[in-house]
Formats: sequence, structure tokens, C-alpha cells
Amino acid sequence: MIEMEVVGVQEVLPSNVPVVLLRESEGERLLPIFIGMPEATAIVLALAGQDPPRPMTHDLLAAVLATFSVTLEQVVVTELRDRTFFAEVYLRGPAGVEVVSARPSDAIALAVRTGCPVFAAEEVVDEAGYLAPPTEEPAAEEQVEEFRVFLDSVDPEDFGG
Repeated sequence: MIEMEVVGVQEVLPSNVPVVLLRESEGERLLPIFIGMPEATAIVLALAGQDPPRPMTHDLLAAVLATFSVTLEQVVVTELRDRTFFAEVYLRGPAGVEVVSARPSDAIALAVRTGCPVFAAEEVVDEAGYLAPPTEEPAAEEQVEEFRVFLDSVDPEDFGG
């Protein structure tokens, strides 16, 4: 497994389909995962540290887990099958660790709320990851622009949802 950082959410033009962008913690590969607009909104709000006026679904789930003394230990993007990403959430509660299947978008939205680490299977990063061209420590804006150019050249069907 490879530890990933949630870089952010962007929209792919011209379709305006949102994509969550993960980056290797100890590397340079980026992993784009196309997601739905509600999940994109949930991730963006959590990354920005903004609390919506009323709890969103992912806020509710985080509150339920905390209420019942269950912690989210990690999120893992486990596979890419037929252009669709799959994930698992690892929950620790009174009965021990339970692994639950989840959509990556929901799992990531929950992870950014709870501060738990996000991982991806090496095979997933090898298959769907993107390596930005090497440059001399580009500014964050340059990296984002390079990735936007890449995203503009791909079809969401190439990665699944």
C-alpha cells in the first residue's frame, strides 16, 4: 500500500466532472479519481475547514462513529476494475477492526473529516497514476496547471467513478 495525500478537488473541462486528486506521500505520482458533485462538495468543505450550516451525510456518519466509540483507522483505494475504483474503510470499535466496502469518494470525504490516513494499492497507482514531468521544484500553481492540462486531455471514462 502507498500512503496518499488528498491534494484537492478540481473540475475537468469541458464536462465539469469533479475529480479528487491524491498524491503519493513519499513520491510524485498523482492519482485522479472521478467523483460525483455531492462528494466533491463534501471533500472541498472539509479540506477548507468549513462547517456547513447543517451536517452533511459524511458529517453525520463521522458523528455516529464517534458516538459509538468507533474510529476510522484508514481508507484504502483497493482496486480499479472496469474503469471503476473500489475502496475499503477500516473501522475500530468494541468488537475490533471491521473492514467495510465503500466508494472512494465517500471514504475520502470521511477521511478528511476524521484525519485518518488514505492509502492506495500499489497496483491502482501503477495503473491509474500520473507522473508529472520532472522539473526543478515547480511552484504548487505550476503543478496544478500541469495536472489541469493532463485532465483536459483525458476522458472520465478512462478512470471510472
